[in-house]
Formats: sequence, C-alpha cells, structure tokens
Amino acid sequence: MNRFQRTVLASAAAALLGLSAGLVQAQIKIASIQELSGGGATVGTNFKNGMDLAIKEINAAGGILGKKIEVTHSDTQSNPGVAKGLAQKAVDDNVFAVFGPGYSGSMIVSMAETKRAEVPNFTGAEAASITAQGNPYVFRTSFGQATSMPKVGRYIANTLKAKTVAVIFVNNDFGKGGRDMITKTLTELGVKVVADISTEAGQVDFSAPVLKAKQSNADAIFVYSNEEESARALRELRKQGVTKPIVGETVLTGQKVIELAGDAANGAVAHVGLTVEAPNPLMLKFKANFYRAYNYIPDHNGIKGYIGVYMMKAGIEKAGKLDRIAVAKALHGLKISAAKEPGVLLDVYIDEKGDLDRESFLVEVKGGKQEVKEVLPALGKN
Repeated sequence: MNRFQRTVLASAAAALLGLSAGLVQAQIKIASIQELSGGGATVGTNFKNGMDLAIKEINAAGGILGKKIEVTHSDTQSNPGVAKGLAQKAVDDNVFAVFGPGYSGSMIVSMAETKRAEVPNFTGAEAASITAQGNPYVFRTSFGQATSMPKVGRYIANTLKAKTVAVIFVNNDFGKGGRDMITKTLTELGVKVVADISTEAGQVDFSAPVLKAKQSNADAIFVYSNEEESARALRELRKQGVTKPIVGETVLTGQKVIELAGDAANGAVAHVGLTVEAPNPLMLKFKANFYRAYNYIPDHNGIKGYIGVYMMKAGIEKAGKLDRIAVAKALHGLKISAAKEPGVLLDVYIDEKGDLDRESFLVEVKGGKQEVKEVLPALGKN
C-alpha cells in the first residue's frame, strides 16, 4: 500500500469516526437508576417499564428536537450505597438526565452527585426532605409527602370524622417522613394520634404492631410502609378482627399490595396521586398500552416512570435546546397541559422546588382492585 492509499484510508476512517461521534452526540443519553432487585424490586421494575414505554413512543414519533433517547438501566439493589455509586457513574458518563432512585433513602444520598454535576434528576421518591433542600435539579414525578398527607388527613378528619388515629409506619426515611407529615396534618385538623407504632423494613410479623393499634381504640388506623410490609399489616389487621377504617397513602392500595394481601386488602382506603383506574381517557389508554407491552397492569410506579420521561421532553422543548441547566430552569414553574402533551396524562404544574400540583384520587379496594371514590382537584398553586 503506497502513501496515497494510506492517506485515503486514514481520511475515510477519520470521516467514519466523525460520523459515528456525531450519531452518538445526536442521542439524548439518560441513566435510569432503579431498585430492580431487593426490597424495592416492584417499585423499580414498574418505573423502568414505564420509562421504556415512553421512550419507545417518543423515539417512534421522531424523538425530542429531532434526537432519539438512549437509556441505560442500572440496579441499585435497593441499597443506598450502590445508588450513590451509580449516580456518580452516570455523572461521569455525561448523561443528560438521571431517573431515580425510587427509594427515598437512596435518593437522598445520591442526588448530591447529580446536583454537583448540574444534571436534572427525576424521581418517584416521596420523602418531604428531598425537595426541601433547595436542589434546583431535582424533579418529582409523584407527589411529595407535603402535598399528599394533607389530602389524606382531610379525608380522615372531615369524611371519617375521626378524632383519634393510630399510625403504623416503617422506620426509614420514607416512613418517618410520612409519619411526621401525617401527624402534623392531623394535629392541625384537631385529630389526635393516640398510637405511634414503628416497624422495620422487611418485618414479617405484624401481630404486635397491630395489637398496639387495636388496643389504642383509635377511630381509624393509618398504615404507611413498603409493599410487602403493607400487605402483611393488612392481613394481620383482618386476622385480629379490626373493624375500624384502615387508611393509607398510595402504597397501601397499590397493585402489588392487593395481590399479596388478597381479600384482606378489600375495604382499605388511600389517597393516591396516580392510578390506572382514574376516569381519564389518557390514563386508560396508557393502561392498555402498558398491558399490551408487559402483560400486566402497572401500579403507580409504572405511571411515574412513564410521565417522568414526558416531563423531561416538555422541559427540553420549552428550553428549545439540549442544555441541562436551561432545561432545569425551564421546568421550574412550568405548567404542562395534557391536551398538548398527552404523555403527562394529567395537567401538571412543577413548582420552584420541583414538587408537583395536579388532581389526585381517593380510592377504595373493592373486589381486589382499586375503585376511585373521589377525584380531588389540584391545589391551584400555579
């Protein structure tokens, strides 16, 4: 091979490398950091599947600003330390955005990494402290406890007319944050918490906590824990013959809890920010599409993952460019209309903290499925 031939080949190779680099740069690279194994596997798997469905739809429609989304999924193993390391890796990989983790404890320790790198971070985690820290790059895809607990608290005080409540909660960042917020809300509404009962993540035997709640003779029992533990609590409550109203927030009436608790879930009432049983054509279409893709009905976490991707899309289109800082700024104070962006499913407003305002639902489990009792309006913070 002579010098001329070598030069031509080198030029061609350089051109191909340049083209390849251009194709890579044309993608919107995001990282999904979810609980795909361990105690949070139901949460993370649903969120991941919702994300993948949204990404498939958006890419099929031409992408965002003409660019396709490319996602890498990683498993936190439901471990905060692993989650933090994965967030560091995502930042090092120069991703445009991070989705997750879904567990509050993991989100709290990992979001410092995305903040440092000025990477938008979308999460389904609900602990009140997540957005209370003033992190301008964190955006919820669900209600935080500061929004949800007042809604369920008003149901307990105004609809049930309860004067006393027993609270059973899981002793982690998620559970303690929820317990603190529901206690504050109920106190302000004149309802007394007469039993404050702590349980552990992964706890199997709920006989003692339920007995304490029963012996308190409270007018209602509020249960706030993870999926498997919530199901065990419901079974034990029924086993001990508790007839007082059993109330919770989102997880208590989630699809996984209903499956695990069986008939014991019937009659449980919860405030939920998202449900596939919502009387909403866009939500019902999502439910059908999700079932077609994965052969099961998603819980609220599947919806969180799906709408999170569409929230990112709306932020990018509002900013008009793939600039992480500009997109984060565009998302704050953004009202997204479901009529214009059907992927968000419900009209939503993102406030300056990254918290959401939109309508929500009171549901009761009947015949092994959620039934919407009441549609609650948005708070109108926008």
